[in-house]
Amino acid sequence: MHIAILTFEGYNELDSLIALGVLNRIKKPDWRVSIAGPTQRVRSMNGVVIESMATLEEANAADAVLVGSGSRTREVVADRALMARLQLDPSRQLLAGQCSGTLVLAKLGLLDGVPACTDLTTKPWVQAAGVDVLNQPLFAKDNIATAGGCLASPYLAAWMIARLESVEAAEEALYYVAPVGEKEEYVARAMRNITPYLREATVSA
Repeated sequence: MHIAILTFEGYNELDSLIALGVLNRIKKPDWRVSIAGPTQRVRSMNGVVIESMATLEEANAADAVLVGSGSRTREVVADRALMARLQLDPSRQLLAGQCSGTLVLAKLGLLDGVPACTDLTTKPWVQAAGVDVLNQPLFAKDNIATAGGCLASPYLAAWMIARLESVEAAEEALYYVAPVGEKEEYVARAMRNITPYLREATVSA
């Protein structure tokens, strides 16, 4: 099982790295979570430089892809050569857009007729791409989910875990990262946002 987190120049650390941490709560030999970037290194909106663990082409073959957010997403979607490298397919992959990552999915034509969630800054750009934006933290339809707000990234990661592993595994991952003294309340609230969008079907390899 390979989950790729698309992480571009100007990435938001909260979106890519929190998702990375939550997804890696699954400790199985065949469970791999990668930061997938267009270059060997990417610098965050706050100057944090990280090494890419996978290429965009490897992400195209992943079982699940989470498109992270960042301050330069409009530059990403305007770069035709870069966007041409993305060959994502919800018929064989779980796909998720975090904040402005939703704009990437919209520009790839993957949200046609599907409402979505995103952050408040990105909202008008997603609407201009022809997508209805919902005032909620997470929405999913079939194999595509979107989330709005940096701290909705654990919800998106948990949705992926629930779909790819189990609901119980998702709850355990959320419980681990939740604040002490609020764990039960946090997990219950998160699962109220996630559970309506879970399906029994799994993604074909």
